Amino acid sequence: MKRREFIRLIAGATAAWPFAARAQQAAMPVIGFVDVGSAITSAHFAAAFRNGLNEAGYSDGKNVTIEYHWLEGRYDRLRAVMAELVGRRVAVIATPVSIPASLAAKAATTAIPIVFGVGEDPVKLGLVPNLARPGGNATGINFFVAEVIPKRLGLLHDLMPAAVRIAVLINPGNAATAETTVREVHKAASALGLQIQTFEASTNREIDAAFAGIASARAEVLFVAPDGFFVSRRVQLVTLATRNGIPAAYSSRYYTEVGGLMSYGADIPDRLRQTGVYTGQILKGAKPADLPVIQSTKFEFVINLQTAIALGLEVPPTLLARADEVIE
Repeated sequence: MKRREFIRLIAGATAAWPFAARAQQAAMPVIGFVDVGSAITSAHFAAAFRNGLNEAGYSDGKNVTIEYHWLEGRYDRLRAVMAELVGRRVAVIATPVSIPASLAAKAATTAIPIVFGVGEDPVKLGLVPNLARPGGNATGINFFVAEVIPKRLGLLHDLMPAAVRIAVLINPGNAATAETTVREVHKAASALGLQIQTFEASTNREIDAAFAGIASARAEVLFVAPDGFFVSRRVQLVTLATRNGIPAAYSSRYYTEVGGLMSYGADIPDRLRQTGVYTGQILKGAKPADLPVIQSTKFEFVINLQTAIALGLEVPPTLLARADEVIE
């Protein structure tokens, strides 16, 4: 080959590299990851999801693109976000920690695969007709809410046996979980002889107002409903509970890690990892219809002993022995 022809060949190949790179990137499947929290406070959710995706052989930016949609408690934005993802025909829609997001995805498409994570029965929610054989375009994880509420309230009662007035904080924007929480707490409270008063919050200001109401009601303990927005505002919730000197029980270890008194619920990192694994399997060609809904089997009871001491509480040794982790 002549020198001049060789130079033209190399120049042409070099010029084509950026176009090839862009084409390769454009050809990557896109995952629409939708969460009601924020990018900063819910980063651990995304990390756990990516871990599962990696197990399935996918890495963000290399052979798949993850687009994160953080709603920061704005449940009213769900319909528009889902319409945008469906319009662009993303490969998979992942809604690992939210019933409203999962229902919005299901309402938006019957074609694009959906991998959900919900705390209610997916069959009752209408996400799938059958847990073992989903049969449609959606599958995912059922991590239970109703089933663990009596246990969490019972643990709180074991810690504060003399407390009678219980404040329950719910997010009305997450209607399904809020209704389940109120129903199950009332049932469990009746068996324990406890008095329940419900408070609502769906914004930062409403959280502040709710705690003012909780203080005025002279509630002795607080039960915080599981909710993605609440998790994203966990520092605010824990700070207000500590400032008001009110012992509180939460749904996940993410609260106790930032100073919350105690938590009991499904292992969130594990369930997010599982949604990542399922997403990867679908990208490889598996059909949601053939992937059975997984039910969580890992639950965690965490106590923050530092917070208990700060609140002047003495945690019974029997309760400490039951904890999966004690933060000292």
